[in-house]
Order: sequence, then C-alpha cells, then structure tokens
Amino acid sequence: MKLGLFGGSFDPVHAGHVRPVLEARDRLGLDRVIYLPTARPPHKSEHEFAPAHARFSMVELALLDEPDLLVSALELTPGRTAFTIDTLEHFHREQPAAELYLLIGGDSFAGLESWKRWHEIVELARLVVLVRPGWEIEHTRRHLTPELAKLADNDRVHFLANPAVEVSSTDLRRRVRRGEDIPAEVLSPLVLQYVRKYSLYR
Repeated sequence: MKLGLFGGSFDPVHAGHVRPVLEARDRLGLDRVIYLPTARPPHKSEHEFAPAHARFSMVELALLDEPDLLVSALELTPGRTAFTIDTLEHFHREQPAAELYLLIGGDSFAGLESWKRWHEIVELARLVVLVRPGWEIEHTRRHLTPELAKLADNDRVHFLANPAVEVSSTDLRRRVRRGEDIPAEVLSPLVLQYVRKYSLYR
C-alpha cells in the first residue's frame, strides 16, 4: 500500500490543502492520505492557533466527500511539539508493509535541513514536494543548499507540478474577522459554518 502523510496546522484547512493532495494521490497512485493536524508545529511562528480539537474537526469536515483522505489525531498531544521523524516511525511500526510518502511544500523542502533527524526522514519516506504560492518548482530549486539540490535529483523525491492555489490560512483568518464572504471553492462551506458557529478567529 502507498500511504501519504500530510502534516500542518490547518488553521483553517482550505482548498490549498486539499487540491494538491488529490493531485498527488492521483499522479502517484496513493491508496490513502492521512492528514496530521499538529498541536505545536515546530517550524511555524507563533500565533494564537484555534484549539487543536477544532482544527481536527475542520479537517474532517473538509474531507467528508473524499474517502481516501483521512485525518489522524496522532500529533495533537497538548503541549508536545510534533516532529515528523516521530510520526514516520509510528506509521512504519504500525504499517510496516506500507510505502510511506511525505507530502510537503516547496518552502518546507528548502528548509528540510533544519528538521530533526532529517536524513532519517528521507530514509523512511519518499518526499512529495507540492507547489505553493511563491514556491514553484524552479523557485524552490534555486533556494536549495548543495546537499538538498543533490537530494532533489534522487528518485525518492518527487516534485509535483500542481497548479498553485492562491489562498492562505492567514488571509482566511483575516477575512473571517472582517465578516467577509468566502467562496466555497476556497473554503469548504461546512468548515466556514463551523468557524462561525464557534466564533473562531474573532
């Protein structure tokens, strides 16, 4: 089985977190992709995150119509920083026959050397590098250190030329605070309904 893993704060989850993953699933023949909302992302600047349980629920709502895309609470332990290598080791133990694919953005790949035990990450999983706004494939390659540039040519790294989705969680939080309308193609109506019901991002 080919198992994709996709971590993030998902604060809130939006089309930019879903469309590229669907393309990766189809292009690489992934059987399943598991989203992993994190309680304390180690590589993000601090802001007041929505509660962990709320971010988990929003991901579940956004993926209801996609049976191959699931969400796990593995990285949601309060007060604990979630490290990718620990998550990969968990899934390697739980599903030793699965081939693991770690989905990350181009910006994350460019900063991979700052990740805990990053060499072991590459040994445990194939990397799928997704295009994000401002981090197209050629832009990403220009920002790689020599070691990462060499890794980028390894057959365990897949650069996916998916169309960038011009949306960010930061902008969506701002628009929610302003009470603006948000198109369904950007943010799932169920997620938006949940955000408004529980007054998130106010």
